[in-house]
Amino acid sequence: MRIAPLDRSTPTFGQLGTLEVRLARTMGEVRRAQQVRYEVFYEEMAAQADPFTMATRRDRDQFDSLCDHLLVLDHNVATRRFRKAKPRIVGTYRLLRQEIAEYNGGFYSKSEFNLAPMLERHPGLNFLELGRSCVLKPYRDKRTVELLWHGAWSYTLRHNVDVLFGCASLSGTNPDELKVALSYLYHHHLAPEEWRVRALEARHVDMNRLPVEEIDMKTALRALPPLIKGYLRLGAYVADGAVVDHQFGTTDVMIVLPVSGISHRYINYYGANATRHA
Repeated sequence: MRIAPLDRSTPTFGQLGTLEVRLARTMGEVRRAQQVRYEVFYEEMAAQADPFTMATRRDRDQFDSLCDHLLVLDHNVATRRFRKAKPRIVGTYRLLRQEIAEYNGGFYSKSEFNLAPMLERHPGLNFLELGRSCVLKPYRDKRTVELLWHGAWSYTLRHNVDVLFGCASLSGTNPDELKVALSYLYHHHLAPEEWRVRALEARHVDMNRLPVEEIDMKTALRALPPLIKGYLRLGAYVADGAVVDHQFGTTDVMIVLPVSGISHRYINYYGANATRHA
């Protein structure tokens, strides 16, 4: 099974001012999303580019052809003489459905986490992997992030997804320097056994680096990236163990978010049928 071909008639999920959220419609848009990922991961953050990636200035891998690419576009762009103005891609999310992943060798995050026990415990549920989330620096505000969530929620409803999961990253590769954030996640948000995932043994980094009584909550929350805090507010859990990704200069944790456990506050906010920004 392959993902459906890109479709120029793919509808808009939502709009907020000059910003729009929808799936990529053309390979050109996918390539532009890869350029956004390169700008964020390789130029702004600490990812290490191989010569090909550096030459093309695109972050890409073999999973891109299997995924849908959620985009936030800004239509407030200057027109160019004799050319139709193209909206600027300012944020992106990569979405991999379970039926596509299983037909093509598995999910992206299986290289870091042992997903099999969780999937085997829930054979009747439909899983969606989220990844490669990024937003250009000038657009990292509530509006853009809200549209990304709105798009992901619309996609979840469209494909009858039961569980969202994926890797989320803390900047840095020294777990001891991240001990407050990792320990906070371990003590306060570790997934119950039903949803427990564990980092692969060869890559497993213990998250329990401080006793719970030594964790300053304000310091821990300040140390968490906005994406992870957003997941936690929705009701997400974290896996047992982190993984250091030296290529991207990050320490990764696994987020698991059963749709049935999403806070009613957020479902009401975005709309049970994803109508808030439709």
